[in-house]
Amino acid sequence: MALIGVQLVVTMVMASVMQKIIPHYSLARWLLCNGSLRWYQHPTENELRILAGKQQKGKNKKDRKYNGQLENKPLTIPKDIDLHLETKSVTEVDTLALHYFPEYQWLVDFTVTATVVYLITEAYYSVMMPSQEMNISIVWCLLVLAFAIKVLFSLTTHYFKVEEGGERSVCVTFGFFFFVKAMAILIVTENYLEFGLETGFSNFSESAVQFLEKQGVESQGPVSKLTFKLFLAMLCALIGAFLTFPGLRLAQMHLDALNLATEKITQTLLHINFLAPLLMVLLWVKPITKDYIMHPPLGKENVPLMTEAAFDTVRLWIIILLCALRLAMMRHHLQAYLNLAQKCVDQMKKEAGRISTVDLQKMVARVFYYLCVIALQYVAPLVMLLHTTLLLKTLGNHSWNICHDLHSPTEPTSLPGSVNSESPLTNEKMRVTVTKITVALGGLKNIFTPLLFRGLLSFLTWWIAACLFSTSLFGLFYHQYLTVA
Repeated sequence: MALIGVQLVVTMVMASVMQKIIPHYSLARWLLCNGSLRWYQHPTENELRILAGKQQKGKNKKDRKYNGQLENKPLTIPKDIDLHLETKSVTEVDTLALHYFPEYQWLVDFTVTATVVYLITEAYYSVMMPSQEMNISIVWCLLVLAFAIKVLFSLTTHYFKVEEGGERSVCVTFGFFFFVKAMAILIVTENYLEFGLETGFSNFSESAVQFLEKQGVESQGPVSKLTFKLFLAMLCALIGAFLTFPGLRLAQMHLDALNLATEKITQTLLHINFLAPLLMVLLWVKPITKDYIMHPPLGKENVPLMTEAAFDTVRLWIIILLCALRLAMMRHHLQAYLNLAQKCVDQMKKEAGRISTVDLQKMVARVFYYLCVIALQYVAPLVMLLHTTLLLKTLGNHSWNICHDLHSPTEPTSLPGSVNSESPLTNEKMRVTVTKITVALGGLKNIFTPLLFRGLLSFLTWWIAACLFSTSLFGLFYHQYLTVA
């Protein structure tokens, strides 16, 4: 496998772009600071005093002394005070105080860089069609997925640190729910959910047995089907637990964004964006989509509308378009979240009693300071869906061309033989070492075939979409019917 070439040059160039250019021209920063988002500023203590009709604070007879020190009572104001919050556009200076802003900026900018590398690599492969090179864009996509999962894990650990609020119980409950759901999904036959997971695992087991037999090792297979599905279900449970609060938060932002939108086209796009995970899920339900396309009920003649390869390509394009739609709707959802500050103040005005000025300021400021946490919960699942789809295309040997019939290329099983055919007399030890490494890599390539990656990545892409829709649907029911407005 040749690593030095066009792909390495592209990687080095994009690494330099990340270091030199992206700090000045950041998409992550532009999404927040392009002037379209407005946040609510918390009122100062003097402004609250004026609204409450109180004089400037001075020495009061009611102030008590303890150990020679003057104890000041916290200033309280009526909850039904006539308070109107001022808005301000989000600027680059404002982002310095946001929690998780470095993590948000790194994830978005690195995703953009990895996507550009992927596009350039795809163009290079379509023109040059190299057969002996490793596709380095796979490494970039895997790094994006690793960073997205790491960020979601970091956000989830914060919910476990909170002892009062029930967030920990919610994560654990949904984790067990998704574990049971994954076990149930994995026993569904390919006639209903056509991931190709059974075919891929069978091919993996047979190839692994043949490889071990060539090495002189007798084995029934590297892992049993039950163990494989058990570990896959545990991974699915973790992913579901990580996507619990992003889905719940998405449901609340969806409802608020619908109330905020005035144009019909915007409301329609918001509905499509919310139902996008469901559409992705249905793409792998064979009786609903593929059977109607491959065997349409058009009278006696059974003429498929497209080939299976074209259907797989259309499925990839639909997922990418829905991901682009979700990114385009990001501003509406973030603005709906920022409006929670005014919504909390309006809710407070309906209540009786008094509230301290510090608590009121915290209630308003907390919404803006956690903006990047909400942005990460919105972006991270989108990034996972996009790059699992890109990996599915590359590792599954799919095509981007809808009008072209896809024929899976034959695996280069003759690679070790081509090395053995050359037997130079010089550097014999080095040649033997290279031959052993090439044989090992060729054997691994024969074990981890496109059939395995196609089944595994199809299932993971479907599962991420299913988790997002399940949690957002539960959140929609909760915020619509179980909370008091």
